[in-house]
Amino acid sequence: MLPLHIDFSLPLQDPVLVFALVLIIILFSPILLSRVKVPAIIGLILAGVIIGPKGLQIIASDEPFKLFGSVGLLYIMFMAGIEIDMNDFKKNKWKSIYFGMNTFIIPMTIGSLVGHYVLGFAWPSAILLASMFASHTLLAYPAISKMGLAKIPVVNITVGGTMITDTLALLVLAVIAGMSRGEVTETFWITLGLSSLIFGLIVMLGFPPLARWFFRKYDDSVSQYIFILAMVYLAAFLAEIAGLETIIGAFFAGLALNRLIPHTSPMMGRIEFVGNALFIPFFLLSVGMIVDVRVLFSGFEAIFVAIVMTVVALGAKWLAAWITQKTYGWNQAARDLMFGLSSTQAAATLAVVFVGVNLGLFNEAVLNGTVVMILVTCLVGSFYAEKAGVQVAKEESEKIPEVEPVDQRILVSLHREERIQPLTDFAAMIRNPRSKEPIHCLYVAMEGENSKENVLQGEKVLEKSEKYISTYDLESVLETRVDKSVATGIARASGDIHATEIITGWSGNKTDETHRFNDMLDKLIQENDQTLFIYKPIHPLNTLSRIVLALPLMAEEEDDFEQWVSRVSNLTKQLGAGLLILCGENTENAIEEIFQKRLGKSSRKYQRWDGFDNFMMLARLVKENDLVFVVLGRKGSPSYSAAGISIPGILSKNLNDLDMVFTIPSRKGKTDPETNKPDKWAPGDQHRWGYHLYRTGKNE
Repeated sequence: MLPLHIDFSLPLQDPVLVFALVLIIILFSPILLSRVKVPAIIGLILAGVIIGPKGLQIIASDEPFKLFGSVGLLYIMFMAGIEIDMNDFKKNKWKSIYFGMNTFIIPMTIGSLVGHYVLGFAWPSAILLASMFASHTLLAYPAISKMGLAKIPVVNITVGGTMITDTLALLVLAVIAGMSRGEVTETFWITLGLSSLIFGLIVMLGFPPLARWFFRKYDDSVSQYIFILAMVYLAAFLAEIAGLETIIGAFFAGLALNRLIPHTSPMMGRIEFVGNALFIPFFLLSVGMIVDVRVLFSGFEAIFVAIVMTVVALGAKWLAAWITQKTYGWNQAARDLMFGLSSTQAAATLAVVFVGVNLGLFNEAVLNGTVVMILVTCLVGSFYAEKAGVQVAKEESEKIPEVEPVDQRILVSLHREERIQPLTDFAAMIRNPRSKEPIHCLYVAMEGENSKENVLQGEKVLEKSEKYISTYDLESVLETRVDKSVATGIARASGDIHATEIITGWSGNKTDETHRFNDMLDKLIQENDQTLFIYKPIHPLNTLSRIVLALPLMAEEEDDFEQWVSRVSNLTKQLGAGLLILCGENTENAIEEIFQKRLGKSSRKYQRWDGFDNFMMLARLVKENDLVFVVLGRKGSPSYSAAGISIPGILSKNLNDLDMVFTIPSRKGKTDPETNKPDKWAPGDQHRWGYHLYRTGKNE
């Protein structure tokens, strides 16, 4: 029998045993408490109370555990910044400021008066106490995010308001602490202002180009994830140097990287998975571990202070949410959701109370009362947030459906391994998030002596595509075909599965000047009737900052106009990109109506042009980090232009370092059968501008 050398004395010291116990608690606590309808957040906090050093002393709250807890807090703030809808954030910025000032001024006013007149503190101590009530931690945010509510306006407004009130509350902390040390001078304010400005410039202007460069240079998912984590904690450290709190830095890192990490991307899935599975549960357990329920029995003063602090904290936050609700005409569920998110106290509150105790501004009763307040507000806030979140999620699902129909069936044609990631990324980003359809991946092998080897090669490509698609948490269907030509195989497969659109790649090389693209793609356009997206990838999609949409005249007359405009809307929302739309007046009116429904007041501009006869305008307007999105009508369709035949080659030759998508609208009945012939560009059809640009280059 093997000797047993494990020490089971409490608190547990063996790191393997401690980690195993924590994982078991993280796993089973939500499962067990969900049966009695107790939110998972509350379960983890209560578990921390029970197993912590002030409970049964099963686990010691040592430095490694505190480290994981602080990492989890910063992770929550980072996720709040990275998941926020930047378009809605800009649209609702004044509402965020309004709520942020409400949830700061009301607790500050009530808290200062109560602290001075009820608890008998001097004004500096009373004001510092009130700053604890003004701040809050988005403890329930991960649970709300899991419900799919991270991007709705009320959550966006609450998150924005959180940054305002926490920043102001921590500024009050800095000022009161400085006053107690005699440091609040003109130099103090100048230093704080300059350091905060420098911090903001470094993170908001320096991080995005650095991240864009890294994502383009290194495509390894592990390296990218480690890079993101490094950016988060570097921003937190820079905030600390600037005299701000680390949670402000983590949130700003999320805002800076927001547009580079699409919400449905594999990287976002990894961020959410690691946070929800490890870092955030550790933080919730660490919050429970600081709670000492024995303070309730340490005397009347401790109980009285704890009750007063808890009532003021919850009452002031509820009043701020109620005033905001009445101002904007929201329903009760929206108010309760805002209250639940903004009433939980933890991080900033602890920072304030520890500083206050160290400076001699707070006594032991306030410290104990703070611990009780944290426990009660976390329980009440989490309960309100999750209960209201369920109601709001139900209301969101019952709203009027989007313009785009749900029955979207995407076929991605793959022929080389290096095309798997860019084409799949594009498919996932134009996909309707409400669609339940899998992504269909196709490999077409040519008939002939080597068809068997080609099929085996195709199966390897499709297996890798299936693995990559699974990182999006999407299902895939793999299709292998053997046909006389790749174009015919794609067209037949598309018809067999009733695809709504086909996505395929293009290297940028034309067969010759009489072709629109090359033999295969030109034949596919001729044989296929579905909407076709031809993608020439250069950079990862998430590193692009603007979509330049070039539309032919009468594009709005195409049968599938709403369909491909909806795909552009999905892509725009996923990338958080701006839009520059080149189109005629009638097309602008038609497309703006759809964009208003799907994108609201997002960042987009219109540039009037006369179609592809004035294509030089596009060459002048495009910039680095643009995605050029061109719609080319089929021959005989309403938007067809002979000038469009030369455009893919001209663009590829003169703007070869830009990513491009060429959309060929579907053919559903408006094509003149007499003109339904292969598109060829005869020398006599050359437009002078097209020939000149192709021959001499963009800058002549």
